Amino acid sequence: MSLLYKILLAAALCFQACAARAENTSAEGVYTPRAPMQSTPMRVEVIDGVTFRDIETGRVFRLFGIDACQRDQIANLGRQPWQCGVAAIAWLTNATLNKWVSCNALREKDGRRIARCSSSEHADLAGDMIKEGLAVCLPDSEDQRVRSYILDEEQARKAYKGMWSSQFAMPWDYRAKQASSRKNEP
Repeated sequence: MSLLYKILLAAALCFQACAARAENTSAEGVYTPRAPMQSTPMRVEVIDGVTFRDIETGRVFRLFGIDACQRDQIANLGRQPWQCGVAAIAWLTNATLNKWVSCNALREKDGRRIARCSSSEHADLAGDMIKEGLAVCLPDSEDQRVRSYILDEEQARKAYKGMWSSQFAMPWDYRAKQASSRKNEP
């Protein structure tokens, strides 16, 4: 037997064994993929700058790896205030309005599915929000960071896009400040 024949035979036997093992992973002998399944396309209503609800099932999805200004949050461009939270909500509404949205749910937290989502015009809604300067990457302690999001955020910051052209509080700092001021109220 030639060496090439032995290598091909060994590879074929290995492939056959792996395929048999993959097909028999469940009790009934039916293969079930372990990767999260992509949701069926849905129509959504936007709740805030990073969250929306499937209008048919009521399931709530939060975009993975990013955060955006709160609805009432203000940024300052020079001396001119503007509503960065409303801008983020408007962008996400425009990106999803009358469009089919599909999500890959990565996990569930607080009744919301943390997911990577796309629409017909945006292959990655979260990534596109970061590119436009309307969202920021979550800090390491809160979630895993997506390398491409970090690079996109740096580019948006260098180009002074969206929030990066203004003075603003990071969304998590703004929420913490709002929560502490509510505690101090009588």
